[in-house]
Amino acid sequence: MDEISKQALDLHYALHGKIEVVARKHIETREDLSLLYTPGVAQPCREIQADYEKSFALTRRSNLVAVITDGSAVLGLGDIGPAAGMPVMEGKCALFKEFAGVDAFPLCVDTHDVDKLVETIALISKSFGGINLEDIAAPRCFEVERRLKEVCDIPVFHDDQHGTAIVVAAALLNAVKVTGKEMGKLRIVINGAGAAGIAIAKLLLSMGFGSIVLCDINGIICEGDEGLNPGQEEMSHVTNPEHLHGTLADALRGADAFIGVSRPGLVTAEMVSTMDRGIVFPMANPVPEIWPDEAKRGGAAVVGTGRSDFPNQINNVLVFPGVFKGALMVRARDITEGMKIRAAKAIAGLIPDDQLSAGCIIPSVLDKTVADAVAQAVAQAARDEGVARS
Repeated sequence: MDEISKQALDLHYALHGKIEVVARKHIETREDLSLLYTPGVAQPCREIQADYEKSFALTRRSNLVAVITDGSAVLGLGDIGPAAGMPVMEGKCALFKEFAGVDAFPLCVDTHDVDKLVETIALISKSFGGINLEDIAAPRCFEVERRLKEVCDIPVFHDDQHGTAIVVAAALLNAVKVTGKEMGKLRIVINGAGAAGIAIAKLLLSMGFGSIVLCDINGIICEGDEGLNPGQEEMSHVTNPEHLHGTLADALRGADAFIGVSRPGLVTAEMVSTMDRGIVFPMANPVPEIWPDEAKRGGAAVVGTGRSDFPNQINNVLVFPGVFKGALMVRARDITEGMKIRAAKAIAGLIPDDQLSAGCIIPSVLDKTVADAVAQAVAQAARDEGVARS
């Protein structure tokens, strides 16, 4: 066990959990009890019964997000089960509160059955203002999110997909400026065709960065390949326009950017040297696809990872607190593609052009101005797209 793991374990034993429920009004008198509970509480109940929308004004729903997992794809640890996933969900809730002032509650559901998972989440959704899906394995996660969006009247957001896509897009926007590359003409290689990789590809395509080549464990994904899951099959029709075949090394030749959401050690300096002044984002955590020093040795112009001990940490904590804060502010029905794009541009815009450099393309994850900037951008996008309800 390394030192940080030992310290983290000791802290978790000491804390007995990273979050707690705190009353917003102390109960000190009989009058307090009468107003907050019986008999006074009956009147808010009647108001909500008569007008469902008042549940957002008379309860904490308006600022409460459920952070939900089935424990099947937890933080690089894989299928460790719902109970073992609880420390991550608690941590996510702590980040919601610390960075955006949003209350969040962890829920770990003990099933891998899509029908049961969707039903469970849908049945409890009236307690919350938003649903943050977390660490659900692909391809199951795609169907779970799609079906919940159909039946829930609150935003549903799978952070492993969309949070990752947004923060990558933000970093890439600024990396393009630093390198002088041209939007619309980039060839981007994404290694890892699961939840994150597919979501990144979709967002980068919709933002007009250029063409995408997706790779998985078998190499380049091409239209007509056998054995693709539904998500990969869908993407095969809109990626790899040159119909390339071969390995990741083949895909990287002449590429402008590499985005890794896969496994450690898959990329070498020699592979990077075949890129065109490569933008290299190896984000496997804790060990990236290639270490930054090796990527630079291969000629990478800009490097970002998911780690906190190197420049340009590309981390979802820059995204999900502000996205939900903005969605909750305006009672958005959904989190749309346009809202994601505005979020990415808001994050990128926090680095002024005169401060941009190869070592500074993304704000610090500890910058607490990020969530408000993202929230304002997301809220305005929701209004502009007609999905805001307040």
